[in-house]
Amino acid sequence: MPYSTEAIRNIALVGHGGCGKTTLVDTLLQAAGTSRGHGGNNGSGGNGAAERTNMVAGYDPLERKYRHSLFTTPSYIDYRDVRIHLLDTPGYPDFIGQAISALPAADTAAVVIDAQSGIEMMTSRMMELAGARGMCRLIIISKIDTPGIDLPALVLRIQELFGRECLPINLPAAGAHEVADCFFQPDGDADFSTVAAAHRALMDQVVEVDAAFMETYLDQGDIDPEILHAPFEQALREGHLIPVCFVSAQTGAGIAQLLDIFARLMPNPAECNPPVFYQDTPGQPQARKRIHAVPDPAQHVLAHVFRIAADPYVGKVGMFRIHQGTVRRDGTLYIGDQRKPFRVSHLYKLQGKEQIEVQQGVPGDICAVARIDDIFYDAILHDAAEDAHIHLEPIPLPQPIYGLSIEPRKRGDEQRLWDILQKLCAEDPCLRVDRMMSTGETVMSGLGELHLRSVLDRMTEMYKTEVITHPPKIAYRETIAAVAEGHYRHKKQSGGAGQFGEVFLKVEPLPRGSGFEFVDAVKGGVIPRQFLPAVEKGILQAMEAGPVAGYPMQDVRVTVHDGKSHSVDSKEIAFIVAGRKAFRDAVMKARPLLLEPVVSIEVTGPEENMGDITADLSVRRGQISGMRRGHGDSALVSGLIPLSELNGYQSRLHSSTAGRGGYTISFSHYEAVPPAMQQRMAGQYKEVADEA
Repeated sequence: MPYSTEAIRNIALVGHGGCGKTTLVDTLLQAAGTSRGHGGNNGSGGNGAAERTNMVAGYDPLERKYRHSLFTTPSYIDYRDVRIHLLDTPGYPDFIGQAISALPAADTAAVVIDAQSGIEMMTSRMMELAGARGMCRLIIISKIDTPGIDLPALVLRIQELFGRECLPINLPAAGAHEVADCFFQPDGDADFSTVAAAHRALMDQVVEVDAAFMETYLDQGDIDPEILHAPFEQALREGHLIPVCFVSAQTGAGIAQLLDIFARLMPNPAECNPPVFYQDTPGQPQARKRIHAVPDPAQHVLAHVFRIAADPYVGKVGMFRIHQGTVRRDGTLYIGDQRKPFRVSHLYKLQGKEQIEVQQGVPGDICAVARIDDIFYDAILHDAAEDAHIHLEPIPLPQPIYGLSIEPRKRGDEQRLWDILQKLCAEDPCLRVDRMMSTGETVMSGLGELHLRSVLDRMTEMYKTEVITHPPKIAYRETIAAVAEGHYRHKKQSGGAGQFGEVFLKVEPLPRGSGFEFVDAVKGGVIPRQFLPAVEKGILQAMEAGPVAGYPMQDVRVTVHDGKSHSVDSKEIAFIVAGRKAFRDAVMKARPLLLEPVVSIEVTGPEENMGDITADLSVRRGQISGMRRGHGDSALVSGLIPLSELNGYQSRLHSSTAGRGGYTISFSHYEAVPPAMQQRMAGQYKEVADEA
């Protein structure tokens, strides 16, 4: 049956790997009569529940092999006249890009915390990211039936780290075999604290956002929760309330209550903070206009593609969230600024791997289209040509920092391998493939060893392609440290029509992470307007291999301010060459620098080994930023360290902690390498270039 926008809930389940998200999703689906079976895809997710073969979430064969999620899986539940979309996201740091890219499709981030493991790295990261995007947040403490856990201490720890606005909306009861509602019911029994105290704390927090309800509450001493829907949603929107609830997917405790919370208390698309869109005017970056989508089915369409799935048999599947308007089967849509629309021959809802055809989607719906080759991640789908340059506010994704040199095992398969890699990059926003001009290698970069291993397995399993890999390469970059001028005149005469192009430009450094900026400051038409893209193309070609060690360049502004052309001999190729060589001329005068990726690291281990751990990090150019107590006798140390210093770190950590240590990393920023290191790497690059 079709649902209105007001009857839709969009919830992304996020959290650390192994906290039980996939098992929880499948248990919710089963409780609502959608799924047949019980269990999860990761051994720890279901506390020993038997693995099944007809799961809705975690259906991918590789996910079964790894026993954890690799991609975001959409599913939905029809419960009490409400359509609840669930997005099951990966939890391991190597796959955080998939989790982050799902956030724009959801209105609520449900952060799942394992009752035994407690607050882990990805817990904090996803709480922070969801809060920064203005999303409503809900904390779900899972596996409450685990023996020997201290739930009151965990709730206190949650409040210490994330704020006093994290309040239980239900509590475990009957030895964690049941869960007692604390919002709609003012009293009852609980395993710790009391239902009455939790109810009072919730009422206090909710009425604080509305003066009229606050006055009534103070006069009467309590207030009917049924009339508090509007202030409850306001408290969620403003981050004034983050409900905490308890579940066990193994025993079913809290599952019915969680479905009620989703349906009755989580915001619909019209009640949440609206996403921010920008509309650009080509050639006028200062004319960018901020707009808000209106969840009105009668308006023109604005939908955002949050995931691409590439399947060798089905083709490219684009999953999108509708923010405005109605998408209809057999209608037409544009993709971004592409001028040619495509016909929506089939419109689908996704239930795991199952594609269910529907006639239309309204604001808030999560839908999919298949076999549309031009669709891409982060694209805006629209039905009006004037919306061609609308973009969703960008969401920061971690940069791929862990590289692997890759080549086909079978000679002659180079182009096929490249095509497969492009398909894999299309479905993974944190996977990058580069052809290194300096060495001729194809380098695949991702977020970590596990990330790249899963990509290689996907190539073998799905595309039947075997490759040879070489030791991991660090994704070094190059930049400049000073302002400099560059010039080159390209003149070539070969009897007939010649080639002529002259370019004067200036390079200057940009702040780290700014990328590349091209500025047209040419006056008087000395370089004809049609040749400026050729100049930029030549500059970008030169940036693919920097002068220090042949690594890509970044964080550079190039201003083209003068030049010359010839009415007959000036051609595109002439200005490509002139732009490329003028840029190289300027860079050599601008104190080129070699940059290395620096990562944020969080190391977990026994408290007694923290001295050895911090000393080892310091010796390897690490900067310790903090330490905190973990669960039991464990502790966590966090800081920054160059990625190049982590080669073999896992084995050293296992050795120093008797196998009890672990670590996670995420990209932080690029930083200049020490001068001696730059000199050594520049010398090695020169030797290779001379031999070539």
